[in-house]
Amino acid sequence: MAPRPGEMTNEHKAALAEGRAQGSAVRAYLEALESHKPKRGRKRTPATMRARLATIDSNLKQADPMSRLQMIQERMDLAAELEAAERPVDLSALEDRFVAVAKAYGERKGISYAAWKEFGVPTPLLKRAGITRRS
Repeated sequence: MAPRPGEMTNEHKAALAEGRAQGSAVRAYLEALESHKPKRGRKRTPATMRARLATIDSNLKQADPMSRLQMIQERMDLAAELEAAERPVDLSALEDRFVAVAKAYGERKGISYAAWKEFGVPTPLLKRAGITRRS
């Protein structure tokens, strides 16, 4: 039986679901990649962050109110940064999902090798996904 006008076929629904799944895998990997990009400048180590936290704690009581407010905020920022730095980052599961769908997603969306590279996707990962300069 043919679908009624305005009703989608099962094939169309499956294609939409596949596109959503591909987009979700690509988005998750790109967001993780972007959030773990090294920042410019000198990298802070957990040891230097702990040292700065100790300095803030020792200076906090005698600081004037404006400086104390700034130090409290810096302490909060450093604590969050230290926690993130000490949490292991495992992109392998996201990379595996990305590799499985990136080529089809890129072909469907017209995304070139150069665009993936400029975003920051590593060359070995593109190669694993089957995305080449000629794709």
